[in-house]
Amino acid sequence: MLVENILLWNIQYYFLVVESRNIVGPRIRQARRVAKPGITQRDLVARLQVLGMMIDQSGLSKIENGQRPVSDIEVVALAKALKVSPAWLLEGDNTCSTGEPDKSSMV
Repeated sequence: MLVENILLWNIQYYFLVVESRNIVGPRIRQARRVAKPGITQRDLVARLQVLGMMIDQSGLSKIENGQRPVSDIEVVALAKALKVSPAWLLEGDNTCSTGEPDKSSMV
């Protein structure tokens, strides 16, 4: 039983941490949530459609959860729609103590 639990935990850890399909998902969610006013997934999908990028709400959810890869073209469109820089989505780790993005590094 203990061995089975350890094995199950290792498998879950692998799929949650190691097998992430992108690095921008958490940053997309963070940018959506700290925007004033906040941006829902539906709002972001609409903004992306205006930019010619067809990602549905299910796809966006998978991106945010690291379950779907993101192309470079999608990163640029997501950055434009969120009014942040592509570099911030890809590399940014500038956060203030509250965990909100440092606005000066976002654009």
